[in-house]
Amino acid sequence: MDDSKRLVYSIVKFLRSQVESGELPSDGCEGIEVSIQCLESAYNISSDDKQLDVPLPLQTIFTNYLKETDQTLPEAHPLSEEDKILAEEMKVEGNNLMSSENFKAAIEYYNKAIAIDSRNAVYYCNRAAAYTKLNDHESAIQDCKNALKIDPQYSKAYGRLGLAYSMLNRHQEAYDSYKRALELEPDNEGYHSNLQLSAAKISTTTSETRRPPMDFGMLFSNPELVNMATQMLSNPSMQSLMNNVMSGGLAQNPNNMESLMQVTQQLAQQLQTENPTLVEELKRKFNGPNSQQPPDGDATS
Repeated sequence: MDDSKRLVYSIVKFLRSQVESGELPSDGCEGIEVSIQCLESAYNISSDDKQLDVPLPLQTIFTNYLKETDQTLPEAHPLSEEDKILAEEMKVEGNNLMSSENFKAAIEYYNKAIAIDSRNAVYYCNRAAAYTKLNDHESAIQDCKNALKIDPQYSKAYGRLGLAYSMLNRHQEAYDSYKRALELEPDNEGYHSNLQLSAAKISTTTSETRRPPMDFGMLFSNPELVNMATQMLSNPSMQSLMNNVMSGGLAQNPNNMESLMQVTQQLAQQLQTENPTLVEELKRKFNGPNSQQPPDGDATS
């Protein structure tokens, strides 16, 4: 069954429940009714299509999703001076364990610090660093976000958020995080370098996405290429080499694979010698128009 129709059906049910609740102004209800009619018409559904129904109302599905994905901070509670000192001691011990590369144990001490003082952004940010060392980048992202909920001006949390995103190849989000970190701490060379690196990754990914697929039909319909290949393969020595390769079986005899490579190299050399213009054209077709220029940016600058 078409899932898009089931989704729209759930949306229509939600909108109808809003109208029937009586909590919306009359002009708002009129607009919603028009929207419902448009959706039903566009997706060819009606309120009688019970086979499109899902077990849970749309709002319940949405609420459950938020509970699973949007981790909220524990409620704040008053801290005594002793509690603050104890939380700091747990953090310091976690930092020492990070220095000795005992990352799992460090997380346990950061957990203890957070259990005492759940509104200290540093504790979440430090735990994010430990998660990153353990390649748990999703947990690192969540901890950085929690740190930023507490302190939106915390540049280190943005920096570590950028690192976690980059490790997941989410380069645009990494770029946005490093950019914000650099805005808050303009003299930080690390953020500047990582921002450049993320920009280069985005550029490379965009170029690869835009690169057109190789059109082999176009290649083999090129009369110059076909004619030249035909002439070369009609050469007796080339035919003998090809016959030896094919008759021996490539999979059983590695030497035949080497011979095939020789054939390929000879074809390429002959083609380069006799028609260099055609070779350049083929290179452009394979690599795309921007293949000669690597993306600018030095990650170590």
